[in-house]
Amino acid sequence: MKKEPLKIALLLFLFILPYTAHASVRQNSLDVKIGQMLMIGFRGFSVAEAPGIAENIKKRHIGGVVLFDYDVPSHTASRNISSPMQLSSLTIDLQKLSEIPLFIAIDQEGGKVCRLKTSRGFPPTVSAARLGQIDSPDSTTSAALQTALTLKKMHINMNLAPIADLNVNPDNPVIGRLGRSFSADPSVVVRNITLTADTFRNQGIIATLKHFPGHGSSTTDTHFDFTDITGSWSDKELEPYRALVASGYHDAVMTAHVFNGKLDPLYPATLSKNVLDGLLRKKLGFSGVIVSDDMQMKAIADRYGLEQAIRLAVEAGVDILLFGNNTSYDPDIASKASMILRSLVKKGIISEKRIDLSYRRIMELKKRYLFSGK
Repeated sequence: MKKEPLKIALLLFLFILPYTAHASVRQNSLDVKIGQMLMIGFRGFSVAEAPGIAENIKKRHIGGVVLFDYDVPSHTASRNISSPMQLSSLTIDLQKLSEIPLFIAIDQEGGKVCRLKTSRGFPPTVSAARLGQIDSPDSTTSAALQTALTLKKMHINMNLAPIADLNVNPDNPVIGRLGRSFSADPSVVVRNITLTADTFRNQGIIATLKHFPGHGSSTTDTHFDFTDITGSWSDKELEPYRALVASGYHDAVMTAHVFNGKLDPLYPATLSKNVLDGLLRKKLGFSGVIVSDDMQMKAIADRYGLEQAIRLAVEAGVDILLFGNNTSYDPDIASKASMILRSLVKKGIISEKRIDLSYRRIMELKKRYLFSGK
């Protein structure tokens, strides 16, 4: 009788061992590490409607997806979100496809930049501009809590928010006019993004401060144009990042595609080692994950080839390359990006050590949020 439990235990061990070894090898392979550096947008209300994204998750091991309610290239509202029930089903099914938990990201800032709209059954939201005017801890915390709880119900774990940009130019077509900034006053912005990020974290939602090193003074939109802020940007636009990093913030920061000759005479921030490694990492001390703004925006895509843009972004310090597939749509973008990264490593242009660095940051963030059971 005593031999039976030992026999069962041995059989279980022999069954589990190959799987464990296989999973360990897969999760430490170069293909997996490269895949984790990609966040991809896609079309479809369900996994069945989006076989491409299923293949990208299972075959290319992409680390994250980004969801939209409107498909810009086709000018239709047929994208990823139709109702709470549909969205919840989609995100659960996406997560089931992945061996490593996915970042499931969305832009749910509140106000005009709001993917989960009341017309589709989601709660109303408040813009950052309105919350900054009120400048009340209770109001900001309440708004952030409602957003966080809504995302949790939808199994979305990463919000590409809050906006850390200062409202330097109220006529800014992509920040000021849309009410996306809390204030022109750095202290108001710091108070409100701190409350928002803390509330998200307490609910298990990853915050993403954006757009580094500051997009609030621009006069053009990086979705459509080269955007030069050399003459309008000032050091005070770094204060929100400086304050939060100093207080221990180390989740995620999103880059801006803005060109700032004061910081780099050659490249926009997303592609600038001076800005990302020199300023954000070394000077400000940020140790978390750097996420690019959409690499398909025209400020990047119209001036750089895909391989050059990927190479420069990774060399600059970007950990996650975001391809929203919603400025232009390329169903093969994940395959192209992963092939380019593998080729750059094979040629010795980007080292495996550099890939490992991003992979470790990504996995550390995932372990804090997605493996913790929050």
